[in-house]
Amino acid sequence: MRIPRLASGPLLLAAILWPGFAAAQTPSGAGDVNSFANLNPLPPAATGPAPRLPGGKVDLSGLWRPADVSLIEDISLGLKQGETISLTPDALKIKQARKATEDPEVNCLPTGVPRLAPYPWRIVDSGERIFFLFEGNVHSYRQIFMDGRKHPEDPDPTWYGHSVGRWDGDTLVVDTVGFNDKFWFDFVGHPHTERLHTIERYSRPSLGTLVEEVTIDDPGAYTHAFTIGSSHRLLPHDELMEYVCNENEKDRRHLSGPAQRP
Repeated sequence: MRIPRLASGPLLLAAILWPGFAAAQTPSGAGDVNSFANLNPLPPAATGPAPRLPGGKVDLSGLWRPADVSLIEDISLGLKQGETISLTPDALKIKQARKATEDPEVNCLPTGVPRLAPYPWRIVDSGERIFFLFEGNVHSYRQIFMDGRKHPEDPDPTWYGHSVGRWDGDTLVVDTVGFNDKFWFDFVGHPHTERLHTIERYSRPSLGTLVEEVTIDDPGAYTHAFTIGSSHRLLPHDELMEYVCNENEKDRRHLSGPAQRP
């Protein structure tokens, strides 16, 4: 069982929930994130083989919780070995000028892609579409079209973009374009432009583990594409809770200083 929502707003709950992520997988350089670990540690990973659907395809469905901090605090923590992040001069100025109070996630707006809030999320596979249902920050969702359609030629910019998916063996590959430029990649303020293109790859090597790999390609903000990795832990006996970030939100007023990891 997760702790109750003792306070509204993203920061207090994040501080309580983040430490448990490190118990499963702390990316190199993630630092000390264990000071609240006893409050809400990750449960042991469920053991056994990944489930499969009647046709033999691996089943990614389930309630998942981030098992590390790379897609929450700082995407550079999840860089694949040998990969680097190189911002353009203009994007670097934007990142360096950002303040903690300006973070859209702190202001109860959607996280975008690939950022995650430190809350559970559910994968639902209906066949023609796969849905990602998020508990935080605004109880939002993504839909991934699995019917073979192409991206629209001129998509309206949105927080989660336009996503089409396909299966590569047991790996779900999600191609997304059509983003707005409003969300941040993380708490340290990595920016992006509307030219952002992401390729996500999801695999389930075992019952209790979901592995995510994301390639970020945005020539408007970065000099080259790069890939980051993350993992998620199955919560087999839990359910999504209704969580409205703006309700009784009291955290933002206490923030000050530049964008940074908590």
